[in-house]
Amino acid sequence: MILTVTLNLALDVTYQLPAVDWDGVNRVTSVHRRAGGKGVNVARVLAALGHEVLVTGLAGGPTGQAIDGDLRAAGLPSALTPIATDSRTTLAVTETPAPTPPGPVTDRGSGERVGPAPAGAGAGGAETARTALFNEPGPEVTPGELEGFVRRYESLVAAADAVVLSGSLPRGVPHDTYAALAAIAADKGVPAIVDADGEPLRHAPRGRPSVVKPNAEELARAVPGGRPAEGAQALRERGAGAVVVSMGSGGLLAVTGEGTFRARMPYTVGGNPTGAGDSLVAGLALGLVERAPWPDRLRRAAALGAAAVAAPVAGDFDPDVYADIHPKIIIT
Repeated sequence: MILTVTLNLALDVTYQLPAVDWDGVNRVTSVHRRAGGKGVNVARVLAALGHEVLVTGLAGGPTGQAIDGDLRAAGLPSALTPIATDSRTTLAVTETPAPTPPGPVTDRGSGERVGPAPAGAGAGGAETARTALFNEPGPEVTPGELEGFVRRYESLVAAADAVVLSGSLPRGVPHDTYAALAAIAADKGVPAIVDADGEPLRHAPRGRPSVVKPNAEELARAVPGGRPAEGAQALRERGAGAVVVSMGSGGLLAVTGEGTFRARMPYTVGGNPTGAGDSLVAGLALGLVERAPWPDRLRRAAALGAAAVAAPVAGDFDPDVYADIHPKIIIT
């Protein structure tokens, strides 16, 4: 079982429409509402791949009840700790223009431009497709509520094969919480992945996580100056077992105890990048559980991230895109 921790759970709302008129009335063509947050997205992908998962985190108020209900409806087992204040809502507005002939496009999730996408792989209109995200700050968590969660987490993680700690922290939760949760897992012999930004990312290596997964911008904020490989190595020296960095046009960079690896995408996938990083993390989590060689981990993770861009909502991935792109990813 892979345990996913989402301390800032959300009800994700996705609007799709051909184009946004910022000065007029917009007619939304498609609406999706479901439980979200980075750990929930990871759990959805893992469940779709047939792996046992358990979702945990903090949820409160009517929005928290809606989140819990959606998890049950989706068949995702959960063990949520209740809080007094209402959980947040996030909004993604995605423009889905009419298809155009495929050509050299740039994926807004990875920033990569790698030539023309083959038919069926790169979504038409990817040159103009855009997604805007609106994230509420989240609830205020009391020390007592956080202590209650940690007590429950200690028992849950003991039964896990791996744990994913991902996403923003709600107000009232200390910046070093992911480090503390990763340390609890490490003490129990359970590998942990941390996907965070800012102060939580800077603190995370102290908890001895097996993998830290920033993108290039997050890494630069955590370790200012120097090249990405140097920043990744700095996080390893602080305690992280491995660091996997999304490098935009450079693909993925992994600095590990077994060496440094690069993953390069064969073509660009257009669509909605929301949740692509979470699908990537799901692939890394499976690699931890299976103890797969690093090239295999990176190839699957990169393919899942690309396939997620082709899906309409976070937490889904396109299996056809995954099957097509997976064998074409170049690992060096």
